[in-house]
This record gives sequence, C-alpha cells and structure tokens, in this order.
Amino acid sequence: MNHEDPAPDPAALKRHRSLFRAVRRRMRPRIRRSDITVTDEKTVRTATKAAAVGNAMEWFDFGIYAYLAVTIGKVFFPAGSTQLLASFTAFAASFLVRPLGGLFFGPLGDRIGRKKVLATTMILMALGTFCIGLIPSYASIGLASPALLLTCRLVQGFSTGGEYGGAATFIAEYAPDKKRGYFGSFLELGTLTGYTGAAALVLLLNTTLGPDTMLAWGWRIPFLVGGPIGVIGLYLRMRLDETPAFQKRAAEMSHPVEAGVEEASTPRLSENVPQKELKTIFAEQWRTLLLCIGLVAAYNVIDYMLLSYMPAYLTDALGYKNSMELVAAIIAMVAMALVLQRVGHLNDRFGRKPVLMAGMVGSAVLTIPAFALFQQGSFIAVVGGLLVLGACLVCLLGTMSATLPALFPTDVRYGSLSIGYNVATALFGGTAPGVMTALVDSTGDKLAPAYYASGAAVIGIIAVLCMKETAQQPLEGSPPSVSTDEEARALARAQANEPTF
Repeated sequence: MNHEDPAPDPAALKRHRSLFRAVRRRMRPRIRRSDITVTDEKTVRTATKAAAVGNAMEWFDFGIYAYLAVTIGKVFFPAGSTQLLASFTAFAASFLVRPLGGLFFGPLGDRIGRKKVLATTMILMALGTFCIGLIPSYASIGLASPALLLTCRLVQGFSTGGEYGGAATFIAEYAPDKKRGYFGSFLELGTLTGYTGAAALVLLLNTTLGPDTMLAWGWRIPFLVGGPIGVIGLYLRMRLDETPAFQKRAAEMSHPVEAGVEEASTPRLSENVPQKELKTIFAEQWRTLLLCIGLVAAYNVIDYMLLSYMPAYLTDALGYKNSMELVAAIIAMVAMALVLQRVGHLNDRFGRKPVLMAGMVGSAVLTIPAFALFQQGSFIAVVGGLLVLGACLVCLLGTMSATLPALFPTDVRYGSLSIGYNVATALFGGTAPGVMTALVDSTGDKLAPAYYASGAAVIGIIAVLCMKETAQQPLEGSPPSVSTDEEARALARAQANEPTF
C-alpha cells in the first residue's frame, strides 16, 4: 500500500519562513560602541564640498559645451546643415570611453582609496577642458581641428568615468546614516552650480562680445576658465583623509585576524588585482548592476534633456533668439538649486523610493505637456515648461546620489557604481542630445524628444519598484554612522537589549 506524503500546509510554511527570518535577524552580531562611526560635522561638510566641486567642474565642462554647441559646430566642422548634429556627436563620443574609465578607476578606487583616484580624475578633467580652449579652428588646420577636439573629449570622458561614482561614494561613506540624502544632495548642487555657472558665463560673453567675436575667439574663454577651477578642486580633495568606511575595510584586509575576519577568505590589499575585483563585481553584483543601469538610464535621459539639450533645442528647432533660452535655463536651474537640499531632507525622512517615484512618474506624465508649452513662442511659456521639467528632475537629483552608493557593498562600491553608472550614461545620457536632435531632424516632429524622455521615465518607474529602501540604514559592508556620541551609545544600548540565541 502506497502512502503519499501529505501536501504542505501553506500557513505552516509561512510561519516557518517568518520564524527563520526572525532567527536570522537575531543571530546578527551585536554592534558594539567601538564599531559605530561618529562623524564630525565639519569634516563631513569639508568632504562634501571637495566632492561637489569636482562634480561642478565636470558639469561646467558639459554645460559650456552644450550651451556653445551651435558655435562649436561652426568652429570645428565644415559648413553644412549638420554642424549641430556633428557637434553633439563629438559630445556623445566622449561618453563611449566613460565605461572604460569606470572599469579602470572604479576598482582602483576600491584598492588604493577614493581620495587618490578622485584627485587623478580632477587633474585629467581640468586638463582636457583647458586644452579644448587652445585648439585652432577647422578653417585654420582642417580635419586636425575636429580630431583634436575629439581627443580632448575622450580624455575628459575617460576621467569622468571615475568621477561621479567616486564622488558619490566619498560623500555617502562620510555622511551619517540619517543624513545621507541631505549631504548627497550637495553633489547634485555641484551639478546645478556647474551648469548655471556655464550658462551665466556664456550668456555674459554672448551679450558683451556679440556673435562675431564669440565665433572668432570668445568661445575659448569658458574652456580656459576650467583649468583654474580644476586646481581649486584638486587642492580641496588633497586636504582630506580617506573615508571612515574605506579605512575600516583597509584595516580588516591588512590585519584580518585582529579584525575578526577569516584570513583565508579575506585578501590583503597587495593581493587585490583588478581582474579579481572585476570578476567579483560581474559575478556577484550583476543583478544590482542591471538595477543601477535602469535607474541611471532614466535619470540621465531626463537630466541631459533639460540641462544639456534644451538650449540648443530652443534655438535650433524652435528659433528662439537673443539668448532667451539661456536666461530661461538659468531661472529653472536656480529654482532647482533652491529646493534641492529640501529634497535631500525629504528622502532622509520619508525614504528614497517615494521621492524617486514622484520624479519618474512626473517625468513620464508631464514631459509632453511641457514640450507643448515650448511651442507657444513666448518667454513665459518656456520658463513654465522648464520649471515643470525641473520639478520632476529635482526629485531625482536630490535623491539619486544617496541611492546609488547604497546599492553595493563597501569592498566593491566604487567599482560597481562607476561601471553601472557609466555604462548607462554612455548608452543613454551622452547620446540623448544627439538622439533627440536626430529625431527632430528625421521626423519633423518637435515633440519627438518628449516621447523619448517619457519612455525613459517608464523604465525608471520599473527600476524604482525593484529597488530596496535604504534610507536611514548603514551602507552594506560598513559600520553604522551617526552624528553624535549620544546616538552611538543609544544604538549600542538598543543592540545590547535585543534578544539573541
């Protein structure tokens, strides 16, 4: 006689799973007071400022190139109707090497430290920007002119491959857990500062020099200014210590037994090689990398559409004149900068996911109506449309720099974030202005860029739904970080009073 096993009881299975999760939570090692990092407010602010200045330098470069795209097309490329497209193609080309920069600088930052790599990327960025201002025009040296422009853009692209991931990691690892969104928002404040500074400088030069002088030599000034800005950023970064999380990780890798880590499973710093780190990233973090790419792809299409592409779109596709597009862009960016830190506070309090979702849904729903406003031909309508798009984008700007570093553990955070961020940026961010220009040229539909951005926002909505909430939690692989000794003692007491097995 056959006896079949009874079917499992779903309710019993659910109870067993709940019990297992409870046991697993209680078996976590208790946190001692000595394990908790107490941040120094002054040091955190200095670290944030140093990282933000580098980000401002990066976006100042992108801003001046985007706002001078029409002029650059005339200076570096032969006469024809495709000069703007050629200019944006050179803009996009630099993004093709960003993943290579991320592959190189990211794992390097996980091995030798965030500070040294960020100093190197700052030097390369400033050098590339400065050299663009020295290149002779196409009329002077022919094809060598766009070739040199492309070379400088590739240098910039390679260096920026290690910039955002490192800067975001740097701030995230310095900031206390409950204020990571607030301090992370300063990184994107650097983005808006760089863009606003670029727009203001180009507007000033356009107004004072006039179109003929700008075409002759005035366009060089913003690029030459990039050199001194880079020196300032380098000085600020070299004054800082390594992040507490990296210092703890380095100590564990150098003295695994003393740190309570099994020596056989923990490689020393000298034994870490890029191939092993890359293998670890792609073998163990591939799902999170895909999530990172989805988030960044949507965010970058919206970001580059508003901050890089819009001035050229308003001038070339819609025929706005007298620098109206730059004035409108400056108004929108200043408005975003004024509320950016409030967004950082909001995502610390209510969570990253609700704020990110608001930005993604808003972009998906409101981008097409905003572009319809641009077609009205008035300055007020342009400003209104930009403010609508800016309200959606600022939700992403104020939250993303705290969200992305928290996706990955400390030992591969810089490398994983740099790779994921730059792959997405190369495929979707840097190409956005060129793709949108080509869509308008090929279809004749001036709303085509809005369709593209709305589709990207839908991808972003799916990515936000798939991510975990990380607000007010320690970074994976890092000790808890608090603002005061009182918080540290309270956290240690709470852990000590937890029941355990």
